[in-house]
Amino acid sequence: MSARVMSPALVGRVAELEELREALARAPGAVLIGGEAGLGKSRLIREFATAVRGGETPVQVLVGGCLELGSDGLPFAPFTTVLRGLVRDIGIDGVAALLPRGDTGGLARLLPEFGEPESDTASGEERARLFELVLILLERLAERGPVVLVIEDAHWADRSTRDLLAFLVRNAESAPLLIVVTYRADELHRAHPLRPLLAGLGRLDRVRRLELARLSRADVARMVTGLRGAEPPSSLVEHVHARSEGNPLFVEFLLESGAEGELPESLRDLLLAGVQRLPEETQDVLRDASGGGTRIEHALLAAVSGLDDARLTRLLRPAVAAGVLVVDGDGYAFRHALIREAVHDDLLPGEHTRLHTRYAQALEQDPGLVPARRLWVELSHHWKWAHDPTWALVSSWRAAGEAHRALAYAEQLAMLSRVLELWDRVPDAAARIGVGHTEVLEQAATAADLAGEFDRGIKLATAALRAIGTGEGTAPRRAALLELRGRIGHQMARPGFVEDLQEAIGCLPPEPPTELRARTLAALAKYVRLTTDIPMAREAATESLRIARRIGSPEAEVSAQITLFCVDIDYERDEARLAEVEATAERARHQESLLRVAMIKSHFLEGAGRHEEAAEVARLGLERARELGVARSQGTFLSSNRAEPLVSLGRFDEADAVLRQALEQDPPVTTRTSLVVLAGEVALARGDLDAARGRLAEAHTSMGLKMQWLKTQDYFTVLRLEAAVRMAEGRPGAALEAVRGVLDHPGLPDDARYAWPVMVIGAAACAELGDAATIDGVPAFPLIEARVARMGVTGPAQEAHRLAFEAETARVRGMHDVDRWDAAATAWAGLKRAQPEAEALMRAGEAALSCGDHAGAARRLDRAAGLARDIGARPLAERIEAVGRRVRRRDDTAPLGLTPREFEVLRLVAEGHSNRDIAAALVISAKTASVHVSNILAKLEVASRGEAAATAHRLALFGPG
Repeated sequence: MSARVMSPALVGRVAELEELREALARAPGAVLIGGEAGLGKSRLIREFATAVRGGETPVQVLVGGCLELGSDGLPFAPFTTVLRGLVRDIGIDGVAALLPRGDTGGLARLLPEFGEPESDTASGEERARLFELVLILLERLAERGPVVLVIEDAHWADRSTRDLLAFLVRNAESAPLLIVVTYRADELHRAHPLRPLLAGLGRLDRVRRLELARLSRADVARMVTGLRGAEPPSSLVEHVHARSEGNPLFVEFLLESGAEGELPESLRDLLLAGVQRLPEETQDVLRDASGGGTRIEHALLAAVSGLDDARLTRLLRPAVAAGVLVVDGDGYAFRHALIREAVHDDLLPGEHTRLHTRYAQALEQDPGLVPARRLWVELSHHWKWAHDPTWALVSSWRAAGEAHRALAYAEQLAMLSRVLELWDRVPDAAARIGVGHTEVLEQAATAADLAGEFDRGIKLATAALRAIGTGEGTAPRRAALLELRGRIGHQMARPGFVEDLQEAIGCLPPEPPTELRARTLAALAKYVRLTTDIPMAREAATESLRIARRIGSPEAEVSAQITLFCVDIDYERDEARLAEVEATAERARHQESLLRVAMIKSHFLEGAGRHEEAAEVARLGLERARELGVARSQGTFLSSNRAEPLVSLGRFDEADAVLRQALEQDPPVTTRTSLVVLAGEVALARGDLDAARGRLAEAHTSMGLKMQWLKTQDYFTVLRLEAAVRMAEGRPGAALEAVRGVLDHPGLPDDARYAWPVMVIGAAACAELGDAATIDGVPAFPLIEARVARMGVTGPAQEAHRLAFEAETARVRGMHDVDRWDAAATAWAGLKRAQPEAEALMRAGEAALSCGDHAGAARRLDRAAGLARDIGARPLAERIEAVGRRVRRRDDTAPLGLTPREFEVLRLVAEGHSNRDIAAALVISAKTASVHVSNILAKLEVASRGEAAATAHRLALFGPG
């Protein structure tokens, strides 16, 4: 058979096509399509694209494929293809119209047609902005009509492509954008880098996993019928199904090779059968083409093969006719990557080396044979396989520079790593690339930091420090590397990061002042302020600020001011200091600093109890983050700062929306902990105890991954959530175990803000447990009181917690202090904190009830019930209703001089209940129950509980039931 055999109809994929259509109807979302090689993933995509392009509502389908060179460092390859196609369809002006301010410069790192990058700097912020711009472009395109973005062969995706893909899937929010990803499931070995990405995305609600199965015998029969144009003999179907095992590609190959006759013994032979039937000269050209990847430009193939256009076309025509190659734009693609792999693997070692040498030479003679962004990566690839270490090293160095400019730090690191691997094999390596081995190590360490490869970053920085030594003139470079290693060490919670930063500062003399010293001091202050060594942090931040002002660096100045402000916040007196920081940032017009100001200002306002202002500042900060294209990086931190005051105000629906969106963006662990804790608090307030437990488990996992030292803001809030969950479970003893973490770690920064809420829960647990309230066998409440005695109070929020703690203290001691609970409720009302106000009013109502003030109890409970209902705090509303029922079933007086509460306790004593049973029935502590029993014995003038019960029965105080 000389002509290409392809099934005229897609067989066995009706359900998969329908799933894709449904996913498009529900967009935004994503579908991840996996399957072994040859199962028809690309054919499925082509059929789907054809169907939706011609539907009632035309859909734009953008397709980009990952290249086998991806692992060698060609960054963002499929997205470059997509952008190039988009420019071809709507022009550069059409693309510009979809972008903020019509500025395409931000995309220049992906496609040279957009001009020069807006900034020469490369940083995490620039990379985040690039990602944001791609998302904005796709979403605005989708606003005009549905868009399907297809990324094929993701098993070959480079790290930057995987990162951008994950970002898009997680953050597509409203426009009808469907992202479809295909990959070879059989390529995903245990350590394959795509596996964690697929696992992470697969957990999102908007993502579907679709695994293509092999064809059934019936499907194979239909496919054979379509290919042959007639009903096949049953024996042929059995034969093809058995040999192909239901793989559509192999079905086609088997029929091409003549399935009725003798069949190839191996898969390799099967794949090569169609090639081997072609003319010898055509086979030679296909061998040449196999060295260029699955797709190759016509001009490049002509240069490599040494054939003119006419002859090359004539020789390729049989391969196209036989379906071994397909025409793809201005080049050719192998019908399937497996064919290319089989042809390439069939080369002899000498042929393999000579072929890649010819590719490299052709590209050096005419760099225009491939797009500019691919040139150095391809040269590195071909010289490597040509076994020419000198030119592989030079090309890898140039490819690293291109990757850096494209903000593809993982690929930059890969290329620099190749330079380092080849270094000893090139005697004049330094002369070839213009820098020494140590400089390459330094650049690689920086790239590892930016790529998030922290382990490698520490190793590379350490190697560079050894190479630099401590000779004269090395101090600035040593300081920069130590500062880098210290920052990375902090990210990984590695011991020694503070010492690295201190040593870096020691390398830099105070005079003359330098920006590097200012930056290193600021880093030391920023990290040390998370420990108990506040004086060191304050001293470092103060010197950093002094240097910044001397050298006239507004960016360094505002960074130092922010760090100094955060070292020791006073929520009553620091508003003027905050205004000074904000003014400096406005003068500097440094966008990152302005975002940091929004973060600390919203943090300050929330801590000061100014919750509505805090929420608004964080909202405006989020808008600024969106304008700058970093909504999904710094923006997630601001989302935490926006959600926290919304939770404080009891605006749980708004908080939940903010938290869900932020968590779907896969924020860094340093931000995720806060988001998860807040989500747990919302779930707990609404009565979803299972969800709260889940969030608590997530928070503990985040803390375990995060750091070996304790950051107050995260550690204490996790303990606060744990204590609250245990109380909701009716386990006050377990709540005290969580409280112990705060007792054991006094003196951390911002201690009072985060310790007060936990101390209030601890006191409540002690009130519930009475004498049984212990921690490691020691009475718990004296430990809590001692901790509170060392805590200050700054601002109305902390004052409200203090008043609540005093009220709980009275409850621990068996007192019914209405006034203290009223004072706490008034303080919470002033802050518009509905949930704690309702809780305080409920306790005040209970206290009033115990004192016989039924009307006062009812008044407070009615107010509390309204507040709880308004914010949707169901468990709290149910507790308030339970107390209210006790009010409604009592008279204003009780016999024998007993209070109404004592009369109810006596009824339970008469029924034979213990103090613990009484406490559970009346929602009071066991100690309070004991006090009531003692008062009853005194008023009845009896010596024991039995005598009290006997008196009650003798006087018939309680009727039947």
